[in-house]
Amino acid sequence: MSRIGDARKWLTGWVWRADLIVLVAAGLVAGGVWAFLVIADVVSEGGHGQTDARILRAMRETNDVGKPVGPRWLEEAGRDVTALGGQTLLTLLVGSVLGYLVIARRHHAAIFILVATVGGALLSTALKGLYSRPRPDVVPHLAYVTSYSFPSGHAMLSAVVYLTLGALLARLVEGWGTKLYFVGVAVLLTIMVGSSRVYLGVHYPTDVAAGWAAGVGWAVLCWLLARRLQHRGLVEKGS
Repeated sequence: MSRIGDARKWLTGWVWRADLIVLVAAGLVAGGVWAFLVIADVVSEGGHGQTDARILRAMRETNDVGKPVGPRWLEEAGRDVTALGGQTLLTLLVGSVLGYLVIARRHHAAIFILVATVGGALLSTALKGLYSRPRPDVVPHLAYVTSYSFPSGHAMLSAVVYLTLGALLARLVEGWGTKLYFVGVAVLLTIMVGSSRVYLGVHYPTDVAAGWAAGVGWAVLCWLLARRLQHRGLVEKGS
């Protein structure tokens, strides 16, 4: 009887933890959507413009706004980091992961990642067209840009791609250490890419914050969907 009681306690604890994880994830999705809408509403009404401008100017030399603060290598590092959120590198990264999943015969996981990342990219493009915010003009741009400013495509797409890949890859492996590693690297890369956009003067801080909020919401939503599909056997689990 004691073994049966222990098994019941373990099963009850596992179900409670699983429900808590889903609840936290759902809260992150709702929080991301709410944060984006709040920032978008403020931006649409012309708010935080002065704060955005002060932050951009604070990252430039006082006697020459064309030069960012810090040593020369930091400016070059900023360009290198911002490339991690560019379409070319993200496409290569997603393609490489898809290749691995196909070779590993995890075809459903590959399809899911493709749909999740392409869907996030389409959402980013649609939001940019909807708000049509011009690029910052308070400091010279240190990177080439062509599209609208809000939300930051680099910030949003890096969150969508890195967090989606990190979360799904974490679902495909065993061990909490490996899972946390995937998610931790994804979060770090997302933060670095978004911050580099402000440092290079091509985005307002509110652009980046909105991109993060939308990207996190989308990535966690994809994780919840992947989790549900895995429980139904429609997406491969880790071996």
